[in-house]
This record gives sequence, structure tokens and C-alpha cells, in this order.
Amino acid sequence: METCIDFVHCLDTDVSLDIMRRLNDAADVVRAGSVSHLWRQFVVTNRLAKQLCVGRFQQLSRITRITEPDLSEPETKDVGSSNSNWDILKREHEVYASLLQAIESSKSCQNDCIGYAVSASSTDNYPDESIVNTLIPMDKYLNRPSYWSSKGHSDPNAPETLIYKLKADLCVITEVCMKPFEAYFQPGKPIYSAKSVRFRLGHPKSLRDESDLLKMPQQEPADDKFIWTYTSEEFPMTQEKCFQRFKLPEPVVCVGGYLQIQLLGRVQRQEMDDLFYICISHVRVVGLPLGSTFDVKVLEPSQEFVLNYNREVFGCMLQSFSNRSHQDSNVAPTLSEELVVDAGIMEFFLQNHHPGFELVGWGDDDDDDDEEMEEVGIL
Repeated sequence: METCIDFVHCLDTDVSLDIMRRLNDAADVVRAGSVSHLWRQFVVTNRLAKQLCVGRFQQLSRITRITEPDLSEPETKDVGSSNSNWDILKREHEVYASLLQAIESSKSCQNDCIGYAVSASSTDNYPDESIVNTLIPMDKYLNRPSYWSSKGHSDPNAPETLIYKLKADLCVITEVCMKPFEAYFQPGKPIYSAKSVRFRLGHPKSLRDESDLLKMPQQEPADDKFIWTYTSEEFPMTQEKCFQRFKLPEPVVCVGGYLQIQLLGRVQRQEMDDLFYICISHVRVVGLPLGSTFDVKVLEPSQEFVLNYNREVFGCMLQSFSNRSHQDSNVAPTLSEELVVDAGIMEFFLQNHHPGFELVGWGDDDDDDDEEMEEVGIL
């Protein structure tokens, strides 16, 4: 008979860790913790789920504490409040494994993550050409042109910025879609695109700054009130009237819930005043808001944050993804379909929803607008 050797049992801890750390997929880490009681203990005690999570998403390195809602009391309970170190490590493993799963699931999501428009670095003819218009997925609204326009500038390299609040303080972003505006009412129907775009994600510097944002006029810049924890590469923008997709190389976790779009350079001069403008018809941010399952509270002045985890909602989210993927054969299977949920998580939901079940094996025209809206999943 062929002899099988368990390297976790036979090798030194440092060597086994070096092997395990080469796992770069959330599913692999969860599966590794499901091989045996020994492997589960190894994965949990060495915090492999946390290491993978923080290694892939540096923004999460600032998690200083994890809390959960206590169903028996109105207050939340600290995950680290248990007397047993093993219980603390198990719960931490569950939270980070769940967070990794949610992030992986975002790859098959087409949710629009924008909550509302915050501000633009400049606005021409406010409020008719306000940033708010970029939330309307049409070139016309109530028989009027719908777009945001910058002020004119003699320098074609002058940048502009747009800032949006996302639907949750913790979101996973996979791509940003933008449509430059075609001025169909001007001779030649010029398109006022930018030369290139770049995206930043982050949070307000303080609670006071966030409160001030609600009072600020949207046509005034607010860039100095934020800390940006992620900056994307620069993407070229084409001078075409269409939704342009800017897909991020990997899903990005936004801690704090704010997006800044940097519009870099101008390509179209207006004949009337001989100045360069940038005009955007519509913006859409694609990804997965995690607010119902994971919430964050940024701490001042350290800029670290507390992560709140709701495992009951997490189970519902996994079920929702599973149902969606079964209904639409064009959607790639999510991790939940591959049964990679950590056994502790599975046990919790099976016991609550399926009593008696045992987990075995453990130890410009409307038509054009409609087509473009369908292209980015709006219709």
C-alpha cells in the first residue's frame, strides 16, 4: 500500500507555515482547515485566514478589533472577550474566512455601489450641470441634457475630481464605468472626455469632516477632507460616446465608503470660449456593498478601525449568491456553491435552519441609451 505522509505532522512548524502561506485563494485556506482536526488547529492557531486577508488587502491591516452583535443584548460583544484563547482564534478565523469569501463573491456581482454624489472640484453652470446628473443613466432627463461639466480651462492638462459616497462603509469594488458626454446641441457633436482616469478609495479624516461634507455645496472641492487608502493605476479614456469600463486588476476593499475619480487631462476645446472642458454623462461603480454583513468604525486619531461582523446576515448573503447563480447559468459559480464555507460556519447555519442535519466528514436616442444601460447591467 502507498504510504501517505501528513507534512503538517512530520515537518517543523516553520516549514509547514512556509508551505501553507503559499495558498493564495480563500477557498484553499478554508479547505485546508477542513482536512483534519490537526490541519484545522494549524490553520486557526497560525491565523492563516487573517494573513491571507491582510496580505491581499493592505487596507485591512488596520483592523484593531472585531465585534459581533449580541442577540441577547442590545450592545455588541467583542470577539476577543472570551476567556479561551482557542475560542478567540476560532472566531477570528471565522470572521476573516467569511470576509475573504465575501470578497471573492464580489467578482460575480454587478451591484451599483454609489450611494450619492458628494462634490466636484469645479462645476460649470451649477446646478444645471451638477455632479448629481452623473447618477442618471441617460443623456436626457425631463427633456433636458443630463451631465456634469467642469469649468473651462486654458490648460489641457488641468485635472478635475468627482467624489461619491458608496452605499456602505465597507465595499468591494471591481470596476468603474463612465460615459463621457456628447454635446449633441453643439456643432459637430463634440465629446468632452478626459485623457485618462484614476480612482482612489478611502474615508474622511475625522467625524467632523464627514459632518461638514453634508453641509458643503456640491460644486466646491472637498478633496482635502479625506484619507485615501487605495489609488488605482491610470486608465486611458477614449473620446467616444459609450460606457467605458475600467476594470480593476483585483477586487479592492474600500474602508470608509468614499470614492474619488481623478479626471486627468482634457481633449476637447469649446469653440464658444476657446477653453477645454470635461463633461461626464454617467458614472457607475460596480461591486458589492458589505454593510449588512460587515461594518466598520474608524477610530480617531489612530485611523485604525473596528470591524463588526454579523454571521447570520452572512449566511443569508451566501444563500442569495447561490440562488442567483442557479437562476442565471451565465453567472460564474460562487465560492458558496463549491462548498468551501468553513465547517464552523456551516455547522452554525445547518443547525439553525436544518435541525437534525449532521455535517459528515469532519473531524443620444432612447434606443442607444437602453443598449448602453444593458451593457453595464442597469436594465
